Amino acid sequence: MANTLYISATAERSGKSAITLGLMRLLIGRVGKVGFFRPIIQDSTGYDHEFHLINEYFGLNLPAEQCYAYTLEEARRLINSGQTNVLMEHILETYNKLTSQYDFVLCQGTDFLGKHGAFEVELNADIAATLGVPVLLIHPAITSSADEVKAGANAALEVFSQRGIEIASLIINRMDLQASELDAVKEEILNLFNPKASVKPLVYMIPENNILGRPSMRDVAKNLGAEVLYCEQNLIDFHVDDYLVAAMHLGNFLNFIKEGHLIVTPGDREDLLMGAVVASMSKAYPGVSGVLLTGGFRPSTAVLRLLDGMRNMSVPVLAVKTNTYETLTALKMLRDRIDPDDTRKVHTALGNFDRYVNSEELATRIVENSVSRMTPRMFEYKLMDQARKHPMRIVLPEGDEERILRAAEALAARETAQIILLGKPELIQEKAKTLSISLVGTTIIDPANSPKLEEYAATYAELRKKKGITLDEARDRMLDTTYFGTMMVYQDDADGLVSGAVNTTANTVRPALEFIKTKPGFSIVSSTFLMCLKDRVLAFGDCAINPDPTSEQLADIAITTSETARIFGIESRIAMLSYSTGTSGKGEDVDKVVEATKIAKERAPELLIEGPLQYDAAIDPDVAKTKMPGNPVAGKATVFIFPDLNTGNNTYKAVQRAADAIAIGPILQGLRKPVNDLSRGCTVPDIINTVAITAIQAQAEKGLI
Repeated sequence: MANTLYISATAERSGKSAITLGLMRLLIGRVGKVGFFRPIIQDSTGYDHEFHLINEYFGLNLPAEQCYAYTLEEARRLINSGQTNVLMEHILETYNKLTSQYDFVLCQGTDFLGKHGAFEVELNADIAATLGVPVLLIHPAITSSADEVKAGANAALEVFSQRGIEIASLIINRMDLQASELDAVKEEILNLFNPKASVKPLVYMIPENNILGRPSMRDVAKNLGAEVLYCEQNLIDFHVDDYLVAAMHLGNFLNFIKEGHLIVTPGDREDLLMGAVVASMSKAYPGVSGVLLTGGFRPSTAVLRLLDGMRNMSVPVLAVKTNTYETLTALKMLRDRIDPDDTRKVHTALGNFDRYVNSEELATRIVENSVSRMTPRMFEYKLMDQARKHPMRIVLPEGDEERILRAAEALAARETAQIILLGKPELIQEKAKTLSISLVGTTIIDPANSPKLEEYAATYAELRKKKGITLDEARDRMLDTTYFGTMMVYQDDADGLVSGAVNTTANTVRPALEFIKTKPGFSIVSSTFLMCLKDRVLAFGDCAINPDPTSEQLADIAITTSETARIFGIESRIAMLSYSTGTSGKGEDVDKVVEATKIAKERAPELLIEGPLQYDAAIDPDVAKTKMPGNPVAGKATVFIFPDLNTGNNTYKAVQRAADAIAIGPILQGLRKPVNDLSRGCTVPDIINTVAITAIQAQAEKGLI
C-alpha cells in the first residue's frame, strides 16, 4: 500500500495551496510515483482548482475523475440524510484504488469556502480516521494574536486527537506576529501535545507573504468575469496591494494613489482613467496595479485609441458590468489562489516552504520507503535541494533581459543561489518595476561604475599581455558585462556565470577560454547534456562543442563527463560509442574510439569504461547479453560518449523527442571555474535549472559535494 499524508486546514484562508505545492515537490524528489486525492471538492461541476494546480504544475497527468469522491454538495446531502457510512465507504473505495497505483498518495481536505468551518474540521477528521492515515494540519494565523493562534490550534488538535489520528505535523501558516513572539508561541504549541507521546508532531511556523496573500490582475479578471480592455501579457500578473475607489476630481484623486493600488472607478470617468495611467508612468507618482472600470461603461473609441498608442503603457485596464459597490464587495471576497501558470506565486510558495519547513525532517517522518528510480521531477528537486544547501554567488551578465529578471526573482525567492545581475541599476530596477518583479535579495552591479573596474582591467591586461592587450583595451573589455562577469568568477568575487539568453555561445565562452582556461591535465572544454528519461537520468557528452575530437580529446571528454555525472548523483558507467561493438567492426572511426577508450582507462583506472559500444548494446540489457555478455557497462551504461558532434547532437535530440525526455544543458565542463551557456530561445525554467547546475558545479569545485 502507498504511503499517505492527509492535509487538512483548520479554517478558511489557510494558504493550503502553497503548503501543498511544497509537500508535492518534497515527495516527488523522494518518491517515484505520487498520486493526489481530494475526498471532497467544492465545485459541483467536477472541476477542482487545487487538483488542477497540482496536476498541471507538476505534470502528473492524473485522471481527474479518479482523484476525488464527492462534491461538497453531494457530501452534505448524504450527511444530512443520515448516510454518512455511504459517504465514508465510497471515499475509502476511491482512495484504495489510487493506493494500488502509486508509491505515495497525497490527500487534501476541503476548502472551507462555506459558512460552516467547524463542520468541515469535523468532516476532515472523520475522513482521515476512516482512511487511517497521518495528518498534516494547517492553522492560519493571519490577523491573529498569539493567544488566538494557540487557542485555535488547540481546538483543532483536540478534534483530530479524539479520533486517535496521528498528527505528523502542524504548520502555523500566514503568521503575522513579531519575531520576538514566534519562539514562545512555538514552545507553547508544542506543550499542547500529549507529554507521554513517544513522538511529537513537527511544528513549523510560516510568516505571511504579501505576494501569496494578494490577488493578481489575472485573479481579478477571472473571478469577476472582467473584460480586458488593455493589457500586455506580462501586466496581467501584477499583484494588487489594496483597492482605491475613485470618484472625486482628478486633482484630489491623485493625492490618494499608493504603490500597488487597483483603481476602481465608474467606466464613464475617463478623466480618472487617464489620470491613473499617466500617474503610473510618471516618476513623480507611485505605480498602480491596474484600473477596473465599473457599471458596464467602456471608454470612448478615442480614449482607447489614445491608450493603445501610448509608449511604455504599463497599466492593465479591465471593465465589469457590476456597479462600483457590487464590484468592491466582490473584490473583498476574492480568495487567495495560485494558478499553475502564475510562476511568481508558485516560486514564492516553494521558496517559503523551503525556508521555513525542514524538508529532510518532514520527509523522514512521512515517507516510509524510498524507491531507486530517478524520475525527471525527482532529479529537478535534487538539483534545487543541493543548490540550496550551500548558496553560491552566480553572476548573470544579461541583467536587463526579461527572462533573466523573472528567473532572478524565482531563484532569490527559493534561495537557490545568490544572484548578481550586471547592468545599469536604474534601467534594471525600472524594468523590474514595469514587470512587477521583486529583486529583493539580488545584487545589481554596473561595470562602468564598479570600484573593481580598474583592478579587473589591470588583471586582464596582465593575463593577455602576450596578445598585446593594452590597459585601455582591457578597460574597454571589462565594460562588456560578459567579460566583467567572467573576471568576477576568475577573481573569486562570484562562484559561477550563466549567460547566453541574448549573447551567442561564442560570446559567452570566449572570455572563459581567454583567462579562466581549462583544468590542469585537460586540454579541452566540452559539454554534457543530462537526459532525464521517465525512470532514470543519463549523461551525454559531447553534444554541443567539439565537432571532431581526437582520441586524446575523447578520453578527456569521457573523464570530465564522468565527473559531471558524479556531481549530479549519477553512478558512472561509461560507454564509448561507435557503430561497432567490441571487435565487430573496422575503420578509422572505430580505431579512434578504441584508442580513446585505452587512454581513458589508463588515465582513470578506477572508472568503469567500455568501448567501442553501439548505443543499443550500451543501454539495453537484452542486447548486451548477445553482443557483450557479462560486461559491467554493456546494457547498464549511464554515461554515453559520442565520437563526434554530428552523432552526439543528432542523438540527444532524437532521444529527447522520441523518448519524451527532458534535456538539461549543455553543461560546460573542463574549465577551472563554472561558466554555462544558455540557448537564446531559453525559457525561465531553463535559466533556473542552469543556474542551479552552475551553483552545484561551484560547490564541487569548492569541495562541498
